[in-house]
Amino acid sequence: MSLSRKYLTSIEDLTVEEILNLIEHAIEFKKNKDGNSSNQSLSGKTLALMFEKPSTRTRLSFETAMFQLGGNTIYLNSNDLQLSRGESIEDTARTISLYVDCLVARVYSHNTILELVQNCKIPVINGLSDLYHPCQILADLMTILEHKKSFEDLTLAWVGDGNNVCNDLLIGCAKMGININAAIPQSYEPPQPILDVVTKESKLKNSRFTIVREPIDAVKNADVVVTDTFVSIGKEKEDEKRKSTFIPKYQVNGKLMSYSRDDAIFLHCLPARRGQEVTSDVIDGKQSVVWDEAENRLHVQKSLLASLLG
Repeated sequence: MSLSRKYLTSIEDLTVEEILNLIEHAIEFKKNKDGNSSNQSLSGKTLALMFEKPSTRTRLSFETAMFQLGGNTIYLNSNDLQLSRGESIEDTARTISLYVDCLVARVYSHNTILELVQNCKIPVINGLSDLYHPCQILADLMTILEHKKSFEDLTLAWVGDGNNVCNDLLIGCAKMGININAAIPQSYEPPQPILDVVTKESKLKNSRFTIVREPIDAVKNADVVVTDTFVSIGKEKEDEKRKSTFIPKYQVNGKLMSYSRDDAIFLHCLPARRGQEVTSDVIDGKQSVVWDEAENRLHVQKSLLASLLG
């Protein structure tokens, strides 16, 4: 399959059919993971990773995906580029386009992603910005589908900060018709334009989207419970304020999980700050699927790269 757009800035860029096709192919990659050495569909292709932020899963999954599909990867720390000495994003994008076949950018400002898309002549993938994290959400949706078999009649509870992962997850779930209960403190909600998109998509699918202040109200009878760090990269100066706002009220612990369905699953994009947004008994417990979720990053990256470059 190929995508209608040669870029991925947000899960909003994808149609429902494209999301389902990407997940379907990711599941096939996962089934055949022991024999992937025979799939060299990206032989001769080179992927550049341009990262302003630290990364474990995003970097490892993309580098491994390219290697296993026969391609090559070049890692570009932004401090090593002429960007650090004043070269423009526009000129950097044009230069990168001359040498490689695809670019994954992990940046502080989403405007950088948009500038790269505008000026690159190659596919651009958002590996995380301050607004969105589409690759993570593809893995999340794949994990939900694996464990729940369908998106129909599901309720997802988000507990915590209205951050980049939250933004894209709400959009992705709304697109798939999943009911959403988001427990987010006042003043920490996603930006209004994103809430408008989620509301619109939910109405189109006749699903429910609500924002509440009490985590119990969100988690009660939920099929999926999700959280993330309370202090995202770039928000370190707000560390103490955020901790006092979110802890302990918005912490996902055993007591809070007890309000969800008995067969509910717990997701976290990682890294986790154990004892802050989640307790160890939850992340290591029987309802946790965070390691499936982390593994699925590899398989959705393969699916995405194959769709853009194959």
